[in-house]
Amino acid sequence: MKKADQGHRAGLVAIMGAPNAGKSTLLNKILGEKVAIVTPKPQTTRHRILGVHSEDGAQLVFWDTPGLHAPGQALLNREMVNRALAALEDSDLCLWVVDALRRGREHQTSLELLTRNSRRPLIVALNKCDAVTDKAELLPLIREIEEAVKPRIIVPVSAKSGDGLRILLDEIIRLLPENPPFYPEDTLTDQPERVIAAEMVREAVFKLTSQEIPYSTAVTIEEFKAAPDMVSISATIHVEKESQKGVIIGRQGARLKKIGQTARLNIEKLVGGKVFLKLFVRTTRDWSKKKSALLEFGYGD
Repeated sequence: MKKADQGHRAGLVAIMGAPNAGKSTLLNKILGEKVAIVTPKPQTTRHRILGVHSEDGAQLVFWDTPGLHAPGQALLNREMVNRALAALEDSDLCLWVVDALRRGREHQTSLELLTRNSRRPLIVALNKCDAVTDKAELLPLIREIEEAVKPRIIVPVSAKSGDGLRILLDEIIRLLPENPPFYPEDTLTDQPERVIAAEMVREAVFKLTSQEIPYSTAVTIEEFKAAPDMVSISATIHVEKESQKGVIIGRQGARLKKIGQTARLNIEKLVGGKVFLKLFVRTTRDWSKKKSALLEFGYGD
């Protein structure tokens, strides 16, 4: 370590938790930029997304991971859980995000998977505490967490408002090893813009469709051309059944147009300029059940 880097702390932090606990919202709030998509529906995140937070004396490299859940026999779900656990294995520290408003089977599954797989120092972010009127209601949950996983600390936070995040970051930094920075200090993510753009199209599908449709879709970028005055993108939304194709397109193409408008506005914020986005819909039958398709769409290893 160079003399200038002595005392500098840096490390990898895996953000883990049940689906919809607020992991992606927390990462985006910490970074001050949107690098991970967020929807009200569970199991939105499929990739492990890297986000970098740099400050004086420290660099925190976060993995935003798919939600820990019981995957059953579904190949896509198994790949998602495997990716989350692989991120945990690669990290210096585990940040477990717990939704203070939601308990039950998903919380228990997340707890059990962490108990079996985590040998890393653990910090718990107890999210959405600002929405709990009587804080005494949190005591049984806190006792359960302390007995099951023995965290270094439990920090009440609000990923939405940012309450408690400074305390959380200080506790994480305290547990990280001394290392020089891994990335230049202006780095936010290692994800190429075309990958984030595909995710923003998928986010729009999640928000504008219902039932099984969002979970049956994947998005690939066929063309991404950046010119000084405009970025031109051609993307394909893949569905598993022919009937789902009609749902995505909508009457006279209205829903597909709305998906495109919603995604384009977010992509323009990402690239900082005008975007021309052209969307296609294709039936790739039962893609989520085929290893070759998961690899092609970036969901398999």
